[in-house]
Amino acid sequence: MAFGLLLAAFAGAMVALQTIFNNRTDIHMGSWATTTWVLGMGFLASLACSLIFEGGRTFQLQHMQPWYWFSGMIGVGVVICLVLGVKILGPTFSVSVTLTAQLGFALLFDSMGWLGLEKVDFDWKQIAGVAVLIGGIYVFKFGGKKKTEASERSASPLGDTP
Repeated sequence: MAFGLLLAAFAGAMVALQTIFNNRTDIHMGSWATTTWVLGMGFLASLACSLIFEGGRTFQLQHMQPWYWFSGMIGVGVVICLVLGVKILGPTFSVSVTLTAQLGFALLFDSMGWLGLEKVDFDWKQIAGVAVLIGGIYVFKFGGKKKTEASERSASPLGDTP
């Protein structure tokens, strides 16, 4: 279990890092070009790793449901939505909303047993956990003290000059 937690934490760090890199790429290339570049580079990297570590199994698709073949297309939606979300909301707010939505939908899919998942029990604790995350995002984004006019003036680079 510890190794799984380590992998999940590392994945979270990589999502945050990739989101920032994608945002910087978007500034130079545009959102759709960024999505194309990111997923193209990801394809090349994952193909190379798959061939190295799994060899011929890379192309054995006969025992898989055909609709699962298109999961990479979902990645287009993930990347473009994150790129545009970061542009509008900023990286931290965008990633926190994304991860909360990811948790909420994973909870829904697990509790309903959808998409071939083993159905898990659903109770108020899971809803409370998601609610705490949503509350945390709200506090993070909107919970700060409002600046007064005087503090804004003192923080301006021109000082008290009107």
